[in-house]
Amino acid sequence: MSTITPPDNNRYQDFLRDIKTQVAQSRLGAARAINRSLIGLYWALGKMIVERQEELGWGSAVVDQLSADLRNEFPDMSGFSPRNLWDIKRFYETYANAPEFLRQLVAEIPWGQNIRLCS
Repeated sequence: MSTITPPDNNRYQDFLRDIKTQVAQSRLGAARAINRSLIGLYWALGKMIVERQEELGWGSAVVDQLSADLRNEFPDMSGFSPRNLWDIKRFYETYANAPEFLRQLVAEIPWGQNIRLCS
């Protein structure tokens, strides 16, 4: 395989640096979007667990059953262990009555850091 040497190496290096910056920014933006989506999912799941336990009087066993059913339905996904479902519930309970701006801020924080904040 031959290497192509651009006529103006300085301009090419600038061009390459710009491309690398764009790729890095795009990857970061995608990671942030995925995190926001995951936090939104976890918020909804936590809310549903809390509401069903309150409305229907379900005990803690529902979390173990839900974990088994979700892992069976979505075997390629992680995040549905009983421990994580308990964390999801705690996350919702921690921020359920928080001001909207605070809930928007925690949506930007990675899941692991959110769990540390809830502890």
